[in-house]
Amino acid sequence: MGCDGGTIPKRHELVKGPKKVEKVDKNAELVARWHYCALSQEKLRKPIVACELGRLYNKDAVIEHLLDKSPDKAVVESAAHIKSIKNVIELNLSDNPAWKGDKGNAKGDTYDDLQVAHFICPVVGLEMNGRHRFCVLRSCGCVFSERALREIKTDVCHKCGRGFQEEDVILLNGSKEEVEMLRKRMEDRRLKAKVGKKSKKCKASECISQPDAAEDSPGPSEAKSNKVFPAIEKIQFVSSSKSEAEGGTSALGMSSSTVLKRPLPNGEEKSEAYKSIFTSHSSAKRTKDQSSNWVTHTAYYF
Repeated sequence: MGCDGGTIPKRHELVKGPKKVEKVDKNAELVARWHYCALSQEKLRKPIVACELGRLYNKDAVIEHLLDKSPDKAVVESAAHIKSIKNVIELNLSDNPAWKGDKGNAKGDTYDDLQVAHFICPVVGLEMNGRHRFCVLRSCGCVFSERALREIKTDVCHKCGRGFQEEDVILLNGSKEEVEMLRKRMEDRRLKAKVGKKSKKCKASECISQPDAAEDSPGPSEAKSNKVFPAIEKIQFVSSSKSEAEGGTSALGMSSSTVLKRPLPNGEEKSEAYKSIFTSHSSAKRTKDQSSNWVTHTAYYF
């Protein structure tokens, strides 16, 4: 059994077995996660931000993603949990003095060391290349290696001196189990924030309702009048009861002479100039000579 030219095929050329699982190069994976944006797949450049799950992004890429409201917008799983710019943390990074930049090997005739990173830990000096675990503090955005936080245990940031708690430490580019743990923390934090906003709204509505109740309550002038007028009502009630006992008339059939006039609050009588304003004063009445022959419907006709 042969082919043209007298060649004899081998078994692996005729029988196809199961495909081998392709293994991802670890170095290439580390470079993709620590040197490129998880959203735009471009090289990381300042300002760099991190989400609450520990992924790295370019800040301008996140802003463009949030501003894009078109219906044709592609759904990106790595940024689905980012609803606003408040959900990301701007990183306060420390530059690596050994970093030569992207123009160090412009010709391509020398070896590129992928282990050299742009940023380092300011405490221990480890390079941020993926070989070592790094963390970011959510309160201030400073980035340190996990070794530095583990060896020097403190509640104050090593770089800026701002206090932080254990829940504020976010691991950058962690494993799947660590990402799930960070996701649970994120959901609990957002739930607490919603409950706090609802409680603030309830307190604000209560503060608004309190002035309305104060307006309904009687003021000082009304309180004084309530103290003065009950005595007057008692006097009128006594006079009406006396008239009913004497003449047997009802309260509705009383004459105007039996009704007591309301006394002045200060106990003073009005002057003649004040009384002359009203039509009931004697100066406003006319004699028969002054009245005309025809009937008029005015207030001055008597």
